[in-house]
Amino acid sequence: MKIVTTLIALKEEIKAQKQGTIGYVPTMGFLHEGHLSLVDAAVKENDFVVMSIFVNPLQFGPNEDFDRYPRDEERDKQLAEEAGVDLIFMPQIEEMYPEEISMKLSVTKGVDVLCGQSRPGHFDGVVTVLTKLFHLIEPTNAYFGLKDAQQYAVVHQLVTQYNFPLTLIGLPTVREHDGLAKSSRNVYLTKEEREKATILYKSLSFGQQLVVDGTKNHATIKEAVKNYITTNSDATIDYVDVLPYPTLDRERETDKLIIAVAVQFDKARLIDNFIITNDGEKIVQLREGGL
Repeated sequence: MKIVTTLIALKEEIKAQKQGTIGYVPTMGFLHEGHLSLVDAAVKENDFVVMSIFVNPLQFGPNEDFDRYPRDEERDKQLAEEAGVDLIFMPQIEEMYPEEISMKLSVTKGVDVLCGQSRPGHFDGVVTVLTKLFHLIEPTNAYFGLKDAQQYAVVHQLVTQYNFPLTLIGLPTVREHDGLAKSSRNVYLTKEEREKATILYKSLSFGQQLVVDGTKNHATIKEAVKNYITTNSDATIDYVDVLPYPTLDRERETDKLIIAVAVQFDKARLIDNFIITNDGEKIVQLREGGL
């Protein structure tokens, strides 16, 4: 496995792989089983696998946890190599943004709900850095976890509307034995909070069952899931929502919907979701091409 830190070195490595397929796994590091499941899929489906490890400052607001975001570069390198990554791109901020950005991409739809409503500008930062990385790495396939379902939906729009010649692959959320989604922020939970955090998975399962049983009205499902959380826990709800997917637009019905929850603990804000059909069948993988 090679590690490069500059754009020039990255482009040289990519240039040498033009005859094969490139799988790309973008991360902000502090790798866990969720990231490694993406690598596993990329290794199986591609000739060459690239992982980026970059804590992107454009994704963090002024009161968010950029400085506190967990980092462990040596551990990340070891895990990536063991998983089969061929190349890690690990730039410094100055390498990615050598000067003040004079133009930026702005996401105008699908960001006024879920996490986007409390994180203005967050997804602008996501699509800005991914546009740079997609151009630099030129992946055949790019892998994302569906735990960050709003991010996947936004990236889907980026890939399709700007005609990136790649296949976007959304893979299942990796979970603990009790259903809690794997997350870099789980390390912030106390032992007591960790036990309470199962309410996210339980509430989503409750919402899915409502759909299976025939409930179609999104507002009804939303309120029922909220009530389930407040009745069965003392967790602080950030949001609960039910939306068409991947449009995230209440006015644009699709054949899929997302039930999404976010709960705030003392030092950790956790998110989770189920993507299901309109009949309640869980969707665990998405695969969509650009161009």
